[in-house]
Amino acid sequence: MTYEIFIGDRTFSSWSLRGWLMLEKFGMPFKTSTLSLYDGSFRAALEPLAPARLVPVLRCADGTVIGETLAIAEELNSRHPEAQMWPADPKARAFARWISAEMHAGFMALRSECPMQLEHTYLDFPVSEEVQADLDRIEDLWTRARSSFGAEGPWLFGHYSLADAFYAPIAARIAGHGLPVGTLAQAYVDTTLADPAFRRWRALGLTRSYDPSPYPMGHARTDWAGPKVLPARAVAEGPSVNANCPYSGKPVQDYLELDGTVYGLCNPTCRDKTVYDAAAWPAFTALVAEHSDA
Repeated sequence: MTYEIFIGDRTFSSWSLRGWLMLEKFGMPFKTSTLSLYDGSFRAALEPLAPARLVPVLRCADGTVIGETLAIAEELNSRHPEAQMWPADPKARAFARWISAEMHAGFMALRSECPMQLEHTYLDFPVSEEVQADLDRIEDLWTRARSSFGAEGPWLFGHYSLADAFYAPIAARIAGHGLPVGTLAQAYVDTTLADPAFRRWRALGLTRSYDPSPYPMGHARTDWAGPKVLPARAVAEGPSVNANCPYSGKPVQDYLELDGTVYGLCNPTCRDKTVYDAAAWPAFTALVAEHSDA
């Protein structure tokens, strides 16, 4: 069974991120279709998926269309019990569902005052009382999950679960706005930002630029708070050490340079997503390793 998930702009669509992670992190077969939220085409693009009004939307191989990430999560869990998308322990599972539902419906101050953006980290972002109250509640929930159920790994319930997909955009908001949190919460934010799936989502989103930004804010900024990226850069021409793109297998026609070696890709998007975070893409890192060993 192959799913199709319809998402909004990756750099800004927090709801899309959590829906996409449900498929990516649990190894579901799927393809992604991106609908622009900002060029006026969104409403018409959603018409074939009625009654959907928002993204993400999931279309199943049998034609079933599902909106809202809570519904998507539960339907995927029902169709794929072997994936163990919720924690196996009944108490952990109940709490994971609880805090995921609370995230889906709550934290409105944080969500309205700190829209998700994955381009940079703001400096000295002002934290209102309402946002601080949301942060305090989030830290309490994360601390309870980690202390009671998280001993077997770095995620909220030890192993990755649907709860982590729901809270990935919260971690991104904390990182993108430089919000102050305690040690445990910051460790969880760092875990989310370092996750290869999250990094691939962000890198692909950065291949599209926005002028003006959909959410302009006049605050000083610094580099994104995630892991330091490799010093790859786009170059105008080859020759490259590879004749075929590591992603598609097609002949190369765009190029990047990393540590003095030129690599070829099949199109500008493949090149740019790699430039933005080369270490996040296993096919590219395998190519680098191959030529490093040569």
